[in-house]
Amino acid sequence: MNALETILKNIQNVKVIDDSIDNKHYIPLDLSTLNIDLSKLDVSNSIDFEKYIENYLRARKAQVAFGGYNEERNLYKRSAAFNNLKTEERNIHIGLDLWIKSGTPVLAALDGTIHSFNYNAGLGDYGPTLILEHKIENQVFYTLYGHLSLKSITEIKIGDVIKKGQQIATLGNSAINGDYSPHLHFQIIKNIGANFGDYPGVCSKSDLEYYLENCPDPNLLLKIT
Repeated sequence: MNALETILKNIQNVKVIDDSIDNKHYIPLDLSTLNIDLSKLDVSNSIDFEKYIENYLRARKAQVAFGGYNEERNLYKRSAAFNNLKTEERNIHIGLDLWIKSGTPVLAALDGTIHSFNYNAGLGDYGPTLILEHKIENQVFYTLYGHLSLKSITEIKIGDVIKKGQQIATLGNSAINGDYSPHLHFQIIKNIGANFGDYPGVCSKSDLEYYLENCPDPNLLLKIT
């Protein structure tokens, strides 16, 4: 375990969505290529996909479905941004998704400042996206919050100081979040490079080793399980 991962593991009481929902109301969700139920579902239809998530939560009496780090998925085949003839297919998810209804409050994982934000429009993209910069024990790193509402990025500016647990956004609906069932894509990034308001959340198999090293498992910080 490297220095940043050790720091993340030692931080307690971190929430990135609605603080009133206890972890006991979270349930794992497998959206990998191994999920047989997904093969029967038209995942290109965000309405059907949202019903699938809602039914999944209702059947298990849960409020939040989570998962997806280092998960190979077929969800991205519908978008040329991930699946085209010119580049290697990107189908491995390198953030953690938290599936819950649109309008749910999104919270800052840690103290920090606003690094950047953007509306990443397009099928399969993040939609409104916010990135925070953090400095802890001489470690500089970033947290990304994707699939937000448009209002979340309209009254903020780069450099704004953010406190741990502060509401920084709300979740967007399928009309503006890249055409997904509402959820938060949460990702930790060590070296963000020149990226601004955006960073890959899905990678190819050949790039997986790099991205797993540069984007530690968010559950080290969130400790959902």
